[in-house]
Amino acid sequence: MPAKADTDNKPRGKLLGAIMAISVPAIVTNVTVPVLGITDIAIAGHLNSTVLLAAIAVGANMFNLLYWLFNFLRMGSGGLTAQAYGRRDSRGCSTVLCRALAIGMGIGVLMILLRVPLCALILDGMDVTGAARGAAEGYFMTRVWAAPATLCSFAFTGWFVGMQNSRVTMWISLVVDVLNIGFSMLLVFGCGMELKGLALGTVIAQWAGIIVAGAVCVFKFHPVAVSLSEVVKWSEIKRFFAVNTDIFLRTLCLIAVTFWFTRTGAEQGDTMLAVNALLMQLFTVFSFFMDGFAFAGEALGGRFKGAADGESFHATVRYLIVIGVVIATIFTVLYAFFGADFLHLLSDDEAVESAAKEYIVWAVTVPFAGFLAFTWDGIFIGTTETRSMLASMAVAMVLFFAVFFIAYPSLHNHGLWLAFTVYLAARGITLSVLSRRFRF
Repeated sequence: MPAKADTDNKPRGKLLGAIMAISVPAIVTNVTVPVLGITDIAIAGHLNSTVLLAAIAVGANMFNLLYWLFNFLRMGSGGLTAQAYGRRDSRGCSTVLCRALAIGMGIGVLMILLRVPLCALILDGMDVTGAARGAAEGYFMTRVWAAPATLCSFAFTGWFVGMQNSRVTMWISLVVDVLNIGFSMLLVFGCGMELKGLALGTVIAQWAGIIVAGAVCVFKFHPVAVSLSEVVKWSEIKRFFAVNTDIFLRTLCLIAVTFWFTRTGAEQGDTMLAVNALLMQLFTVFSFFMDGFAFAGEALGGRFKGAADGESFHATVRYLIVIGVVIATIFTVLYAFFGADFLHLLSDDEAVESAAKEYIVWAVTVPFAGFLAFTWDGIFIGTTETRSMLASMAVAMVLFFAVFFIAYPSLHNHGLWLAFTVYLAARGITLSVLSRRFRF
């Protein structure tokens, strides 16, 4: 738990080291995330069934959508924990974790109880029919038993980051991934359980991950015991849900933009849908790195706010913005000179690859359009200024749709990417303006 030496003002020269100590493990964790999805697809792809392959893609998207909505458990617990850490409030740190775990477990159990109507609602919304729907239902009904563990893992991840230690989340993530792959392969190929084996492998790995996270929490961080009355204290619960309601609504805005972007690509035909998916992978790779530094902003920003250390806080912000400029410059150069080569690695479809080259200019513009949004997101999460995050996302969403409806009729897919670029830039610019309210 926090000690005095941990919250004394750091010399300016050590701030960069603190940023890197949090960011690098977070980046490694981000990079490992797609590996699991790719492995599941590869395993399903060797079952000689197009239906099962389609079902695993649908099933994964179902859970991505659900868990995306509840990612506030990670963000909210991270910011509140970091501030308690900065105040050297050990009891406050422990209480935030217990409260987040209780809420995550409660939501997860509710998802299990409502699994039948929930599954039908999502599949109807995705317009999945036929044999793929039946297979996806079977996958969902098995994997949903991991929901409490998955949501509690969000709480643990946020808490570890708030405690200034993202290395723990990296190692736990690697352990869970290895267990998931191992159990999935054993159950699919060794036990012949096919799609159910893939889902059950995830369930086993997620619950094992919670056991590991709990053990690390107890033996490494030594949280203090808190009473039930402290966990359910109404004023703190109100604050927790106020923070997380803003994040939840912000996520809905983000989903609206993402859904419309995907929908518009699909309306232009399979080739353009594939083009946009490939180009979005370039954005995703860039986001892995920026998200890592956003974690540092979250942990250190919240910590220095809790300690009322304005000097270190503003120095951290300056460092992160400079780092963001450097990363944006590197990715802009890489995409400008090697973007076409990267697309060739992702697809050998000549029609898709040829069409993508016409739009690669947008992948080149994305790093500088988006780096401020990632940087400020971390800072605002750490300081729990979530209402400002919601406001910036709402402004960006409105601008996205405004630019889209103006530009798309004449520019088509270029208009879509123009709207997306404006959306990213608007988030960063709006948060830059709102950051002037930081006074401590």
